[in-house]
Amino acid sequence: MKQPLAYIHPEAKIAPNVVIDPFVTIDKNVVIGDGTRIGSNVTILENTTIGKNCVIFPGAVIGAVPQDLKFNGEETFVVIGDNTVIRECVTIHRGTASKQKTVVGSNCLIMAYCHVAHDCIIGNNIIMSNVTQLAGEVQIGDYAVLGGGSLIHQFTHIGKHVMLQGGSRVNKDIPPFITAAREPVSYAGVNSIGLRRRGFTNEQICDIQNVYRILFQSGKNRTMALEQVETELPASAERDEIVLFIRNSARGILKGYLEK
Repeated sequence: MKQPLAYIHPEAKIAPNVVIDPFVTIDKNVVIGDGTRIGSNVTILENTTIGKNCVIFPGAVIGAVPQDLKFNGEETFVVIGDNTVIRECVTIHRGTASKQKTVVGSNCLIMAYCHVAHDCIIGNNIIMSNVTQLAGEVQIGDYAVLGGGSLIHQFTHIGKHVMLQGGSRVNKDIPPFITAAREPVSYAGVNSIGLRRRGFTNEQICDIQNVYRILFQSGKNRTMALEQVETELPASAERDEIVLFIRNSARGILKGYLEK
């Protein structure tokens, strides 16, 4: 149902069963998939693609040009997956020449007043609690949960299955499978509750804990600790994902709770 009080650009491609409430603005080159609902006073600007069965609540702005002084009007995009819920007054900006697009995956919940800046890559099944703010080119792995009011520095990478304490200020990468908390944000243990909810076995969780005991409690530097992990612990998908994440970290990873 397309509300007569909404403005829809003739070049927008909207599935027939999309519900559009009053006072919505939809710009050119917008694509919206089956079953999606757009709440009142939502603004969806050009070059935005929204998947199937999404719900966008009143006041959200999606596809605005980035707040980046290097942006020079180049053609860039926003891509949002299926079954994602975007709550009131969320802002999601287009990419820049750096990556050309900002991506939000499927089955995500982005709560009220969150901001997703240019060129962010957000995985699937992400929860961003109220007022979480992502700076440019942040990457968030699948199943991460970001507590309310968190501030994520540009270029930061947060791994899969991370649980981040509300109010955190994150300026280092956070490797997968852990809980990050305290001030400054530090390793606070393995996210065992979240992992069990998602089907990880006790053996897998134990293996992850063994990796992080060496990384954060052995007293060794990162290089030596990674060598010990690869030498002493059996290979597994989880072990190798942690090692690869840390080795590829450009910003460096957060500290352990015993590190100064």
